[in-house]
Amino acid sequence: MSLEMYLDLLSQPCRSVYIFAKKNNIQFDYKKIALFEGQQYTEEFGKVSMLRKVPAIRDGDFCLAESIAIMMYLAEKFHTPDHWYPVDLKKRAKVNEYLSWQHSAMRIHGSKILWFRLLIPAMGVEIPKEKMDLALEDLNESLNLVEQNFLQDKPFICGDQISLADLVAIVEIMQPVGAGLDVFEDRPKLRAWKDRVRESIGAELFDEAHQSILSAQEMVETMEPGKMAPFKPKVLKYFL
Repeated sequence: MSLEMYLDLLSQPCRSVYIFAKKNNIQFDYKKIALFEGQQYTEEFGKVSMLRKVPAIRDGDFCLAESIAIMMYLAEKFHTPDHWYPVDLKKRAKVNEYLSWQHSAMRIHGSKILWFRLLIPAMGVEIPKEKMDLALEDLNESLNLVEQNFLQDKPFICGDQISLADLVAIVEIMQPVGAGLDVFEDRPKLRAWKDRVRESIGAELFDEAHQSILSAQEMVETMEPGKMAPFKPKVLKYFL
């Protein structure tokens, strides 16, 4: 049985896994799980991941969820180039440092902007100005830390070559871009880093993977009325 990947490329973690596998020529069957259609709650997907989250993979009779765990597994199994997840203890520790930090910082703040600027208003709910201002402040603080603490004056987060840290970081930072926020404005260092990451990944693959999120505005505008209604109580409880 071939490797199966269950993904929705609107999701930042899914884009990380997708790009990593594609860039490293890891063959897989792409199984689309449309989150806004509730496909993560189907009985079939529950057999792959009881967490009901994407990304998830099935490799023979082995199933695994959580993007970081998946990429580490793929790096080990397919012996991907060392720069992605270095064998050197200290270099690997620096990759792990970013991967450990991002869950409660870069990822959550970037995602919140997408929901506040685009998806929650599509539910007919107006975000209070003070909440939006606080969300933007949190995002900017995380972006500052990416630049000052993680990137510093290096080409990439962990040195001269791209790593899992850069891959995870860029897909998270692109999330608010999908909501129409230019996070690279007045941040030349971050913009230059983004260009290096895109070049290292390959412009065609980078753009393909981000097509869904960069078309999010159009998706919302053409969405059937009431399509997001089933998610409204849970989303508002989580964010507001």
